[in-house]
Amino acid sequence: MKKALFTVWVFARLNTRRFFRDRLALFFGILFPLIFLFVFGGIFGRNNDTSFRVAVINQSQTTFAKDFTKQITGNKIFKVDKEATTLDQAREKMTRSQLDATIVLPDNFGQEASGHPSGQAKVLYTQNSQQAGATLVALLQGVFKDVNSKIVAVREPFTVVGEAQANKSLTQFDYTFAGLLGFSIIGLGIFGPINVFPELKKQGILRRLHTTPLKVWQYFTATMISQAIIGMVSISIMFMVAIAVFHLHVVGDWPSIILWILLSITMILGIGLAIGGWARNERQAAPLANIVVFPMMFLSGTFFPRFLMPEWLQSVTNFLPLSPVIDGIRLLTTEGKSLLDIGTQLAFVLGWLVVIYLIAFRVFRWE
Repeated sequence: MKKALFTVWVFARLNTRRFFRDRLALFFGILFPLIFLFVFGGIFGRNNDTSFRVAVINQSQTTFAKDFTKQITGNKIFKVDKEATTLDQAREKMTRSQLDATIVLPDNFGQEASGHPSGQAKVLYTQNSQQAGATLVALLQGVFKDVNSKIVAVREPFTVVGEAQANKSLTQFDYTFAGLLGFSIIGLGIFGPINVFPELKKQGILRRLHTTPLKVWQYFTATMISQAIIGMVSISIMFMVAIAVFHLHVVGDWPSIILWILLSITMILGIGLAIGGWARNERQAAPLANIVVFPMMFLSGTFFPRFLMPEWLQSVTNFLPLSPVIDGIRLLTTEGKSLLDIGTQLAFVLGWLVVIYLIAFRVFRWE
């Protein structure tokens, strides 16, 4: 038994060294997921306050209109386009979707009437921007309501008040990060073996190994160990970048997170071992890998939340191997759950682990 385990360790060490000496493997295994992290971090990691791209056309010469224009320009909610200075320019930009709406202050806006300034601002928007336009109208009504209350005292019978809760919700990046880890695990667990195994078969290396006492379980175990090491290096770098650059909030305990990621890598790796072990060459491996990978990438919550899908589709995606992996990472990392709290996801992963490796051992061939 010691000799068998020593053989496993030797092959695991060789596989790990081969990965870190291969520049192409380093790019797709470590740098490529980091590129996605920076892309999605740039989109979802920034401040997600609602804002509107608008042009402000002030046709009035009153002091009130000038002050109101300055107030809108200095408000973070409004991203005022200073290049659109005429109504024609603003309309042209709206047709190109460069602006959400245009705020027009007529020439009589802010003139004195009944002892105080008054006027009606217009919000122009296209048919494709009706939602943004309606929201902007409601927002300006709130602004004018505050201004009106300072000019004319009005008692309102009904009011509403907001109250912030003590608990915090996930940021968009916190939610997306689990999907990015899932994408990284797919790359390491599936694309790694399907690229390596057909090449080893083509070179006759696996055929020569088959003539030795090496068993399939030893080769699989060595591959699992090496991929786990590589995966933890890649994912550790992603965690460090996410925390340092995009302020990821990790509230779970690290031992549970590490165990879950190792289990997830092992389970997903089984799919790569099954495909790569069965395929005789790259022409067989690549199409089959795409058939398996793409549904999981787009339906398991990798790039967008599954709760946005129809309920019937959510029920279907629950049974995809990657779905419990991503859900488990999210629950452990950003919601502070323990392994005992994610029993459903754990059961799915263990179930898939058994099924996938039974298939992988069954279909593996040395040449």
